[in-house]
Amino acid sequence: MPEPAPSRTTAATAAPPGSSTPRPTVRPTAARAGLVLVTVSVCQLMVTLDASIVNIALPAMGESLGFADSALPWVVNAYALAFGGLLLLGGRIADLVGHRRAVLSGLVLFGLASVLGGFAQTPAQLVAARAGQGVAAAVLAPIGLTLIMVTFAEGAARARAVGIWSMVTAGGSALGVLLGGVLTDLLDWRWVFFVNVPIVLAGLVLALRSVPAVRPPLAGRPDVLGAVLGTGAMTALVYGLMETDRHPWGSVRTLGTLAAAVLLGLLFLVWEARIARAPIVRLGVLRARTAWVSSLLVTLLGAGMLVGFYFCSLFLQNVLGYGPLAAGAAFLPFCAGTAAGSMVAGRIVARFGGRATLTGALVLAALGILWFGGLGLDSDYLTGFVGPSIVTSVGVGVCMVANTAMGTSGVDPREAGLVSGLLNAGRQCGGSIGLAVLSTVAVTATRRAAADGDAARAALAAGYDHAFVVTAGVLGSAALLALFFVPSRPQTPVRQ
Repeated sequence: MPEPAPSRTTAATAAPPGSSTPRPTVRPTAARAGLVLVTVSVCQLMVTLDASIVNIALPAMGESLGFADSALPWVVNAYALAFGGLLLLGGRIADLVGHRRAVLSGLVLFGLASVLGGFAQTPAQLVAARAGQGVAAAVLAPIGLTLIMVTFAEGAARARAVGIWSMVTAGGSALGVLLGGVLTDLLDWRWVFFVNVPIVLAGLVLALRSVPAVRPPLAGRPDVLGAVLGTGAMTALVYGLMETDRHPWGSVRTLGTLAAAVLLGLLFLVWEARIARAPIVRLGVLRARTAWVSSLLVTLLGAGMLVGFYFCSLFLQNVLGYGPLAAGAAFLPFCAGTAAGSMVAGRIVARFGGRATLTGALVLAALGILWFGGLGLDSDYLTGFVGPSIVTSVGVGVCMVANTAMGTSGVDPREAGLVSGLLNAGRQCGGSIGLAVLSTVAVTATRRAAADGDAARAALAAGYDHAFVVTAGVLGSAALLALFFVPSRPQTPVRQ
């Protein structure tokens, strides 16, 4: 357990932009600090778990509720869009109502949405439940790093706490795929939702015991219009990209949807920069190079991770004929590799620096995904799946921990909540955009292979392989970004 700051010391908590001094807070005792870390880890585990736990269950969901193939990705995207689009507003709400109230309300909402998803009878009900989970996740996720920053003193104790939190984030997605397979095969796909109920109950007990009920650090109203504009822009962008498999890029519908996304995005930037009194994204924080570089890196990594899990799950079941349990168990090496990469990331950064670590980890992840691009009908699990799983997962685990540490190192501690929101939003929105684009790539390649006379399974394999190759290119571009823009030394916080 990371060592907390000494009891009775004080440190700055989040304060509104422009305030002369941050409000002091009394740091908790060692036992309370450890319990805070357990609480935020449980919340983060559930949030990241649910980003991928449905992947293995997608074929069963589609068959049970009558999903069209083109609509099935919305089970994933409804969560990611609501999560990513509302994350920054969620962080602001936590500052306005207090961290304890935000954690408790987020957990209750997550539990209710999970129950509704488990009892869904139509595709629309299931997608709505997933969106509800995403809204709850947007409230829970930003609090994690913020509570760590105000609970643990700057230095080794905080670095270890951030490392554990990042390891949970990196491992949660891989564990979600495994758990989804076990629940779908042994019980029913509905249990990928019901499993959240005991986690929510445990989180509520922990939060009541550990998160202090203190006065909210900020006053005022949340920037609702900013959240609406930002979420609308992202939704229009993802929807326009996903529909390109049915409507050509030059069609009026596609161009109109993408134009609406650009317009909403511009309005969002203008509103946040010049009009909003309490913007959910104070653009000045991006003056710290670590903040904007880490946000871009996690966006590209998020695309690679979500797309990788999605297409690996479909490949195992639709091409190789694995059942849900076997497909979930197939991700055990990925879980192990992610955990190993997360545990050694701190030592690698200390020895080689952030730039070399992030560049190398992203290259490793890109090579692993490219290796997945060679999967075929006759692929063997040990040689065709385990190898790329380990290579990719170790790279992902190292990158997640190193990038989170870098992202929070170059900003004022009072901006930890905002940067946490940016990192989480980048990962979720990157996953949504990546899945939208690469689903179109896969569908197009599959249709082309089928037109050339390939059998159905061979055509599917060709489509998935194309998606893997393009995903490797995305991660390769992230490696170049890290090579040229990640600072070689830790950055001094930018004071606003």
